[in-house]
Amino acid sequence: KLYLSPILDLFNGEIISYHIESKPIYPLVGKMLDQALKCLKQGEKVILHSDQGWHYRMSKYKKALQQNNIIQSMSRKGNCLDNAVIENFFGLLKSELLYLQQFKDMDHFERELKEYIHYYNNIRIKEKLKGMSSVEYRTHANYVA
Repeated sequence: KLYLSPILDLFNGEIISYHIESKPIYPLVGKMLDQALKCLKQGEKVILHSDQGWHYRMSKYKKALQQNNIIQSMSRKGNCLDNAVIENFFGLLKSELLYLQQFKDMDHFERELKEYIHYYNNIRIKEKLKGMSSVEYRTHANYVA
């Protein structure tokens, strides 16, 4: 098994950070968060939505969010509204990668996963983004602003 912990930007649907581990341990979300923090601009106000998994309830994780002025948002049990967008990403990942091929080993899967996330962010177009990829849309929006 491999565990994937991604952060998806609701503005353009881009996976801005992710981390993979072979076990569900704290670095799965800790390293993902560290990577995401590098993307933040000074003064940005961020809300980070997640489910109520144990990783996201750990005091170490909550403290890292607080230290970086990130508001934590979790749906109540049995209500996945905050998490619906990332669940949609997981559904696409399964139907566009996982179910379409056989993998020789975990290293092969990890390489394909990294390629898929690059494809998802940079090449895969979305109707709601006016036919642009997530990265194209962000770049276009930054240019216009």
